[in-house]
Amino acid sequence: MIKGLPMKRGFNNIFKIYYSLIKLDTLETFEAGTRVTPELLVEQGYIRNLNQPVKIVGDGELTKALTVVAAKFTRSAQAKIEAAKGTVEESPAR
Repeated sequence: MIKGLPMKRGFNNIFKIYYSLIKLDTLETFEAGTRVTPELLVEQGYIRNLNQPVKIVGDGELTKALTVVAAKFTRSAQAKIEAAKGTVEESPAR
């Protein structure tokens, strides 16, 4: 039976949360003082839909003060946003 269905092996965690990842380079495209929300990211076309929560990762540099709202932040992303005089707001994952 196993040899006939090799693609069915293993364990799939049905409770795993998959995040939409956004880099700091992407946030650099917004104007200073903007409140960046998941809805704005969908509107601008950076993420496809709001089914997955947004996670901000620290790739790149940020030079503008932004208010960023997301479900999670990496430590480096949070430090870089706050170093650019921006603020970080964590919203619960949907």
